[in-house]
Amino acid sequence: MQKGWVDMERPRPVAVAWEWQLQAACRGMDVEVFFHPDRERNPYRAQRISQAKQICGECPVIAQCRAHALSVCESFGVWGGLSEDERAGILGVRSLLYPGQARTPAAG
Repeated sequence: MQKGWVDMERPRPVAVAWEWQLQAACRGMDVEVFFHPDRERNPYRAQRISQAKQICGECPVIAQCRAHALSVCESFGVWGGLSEDERAGILGVRSLLYPGQARTPAAG
């Protein structure tokens, strides 16, 4: 019998790849702790990010969360204890929204 697409190995379910989230300290928490609300300003942003990082610091899956966010260039929120700006810095890009734009060295 001829092999066709039916006989090909199927990719594993996406749920398996995200299974680590079931142990996340943030599971079930208000997402506004990790993702900024509209029109949030600096003092409130810093406070929110600090609160999110405290939660991440006690999370048993912080490494998996961080690896995921970096691998997909997650554009928004605190993931794995890193803010958007920190992830952009690690990845060497100006913005996670436009990851193709590499950082340029500061003039000096």
